[in-house]
Amino acid sequence: MEMQDLESSVVSAAGYSRVLEIEFKSGRIYQYFDVAEDVYNAFLNSDSKGKYFNASIRGKFPYREIFIKAKTEDK
Repeated sequence: MEMQDLESSVVSAAGYSRVLEIEFKSGRIYQYFDVAEDVYNAFLNSDSKGKYFNASIRGKFPYREIFIKAKTEDK
């Protein structure tokens, strides 16, 4: 899935291909199922990705965690 980098304090990137995939700053990546494309577009266009996620996505769709990226420390 092609991911789009996002400017957010909570979300790093998101992509949509009949499934919404969100990569969080924590390194965790989740897939959300049965999400309409207009919800994805509203998420991308929201002023606050975190607030939109919490209000309109979290707890409203079936999901699974698919990956946890190892955090790297900048030196």
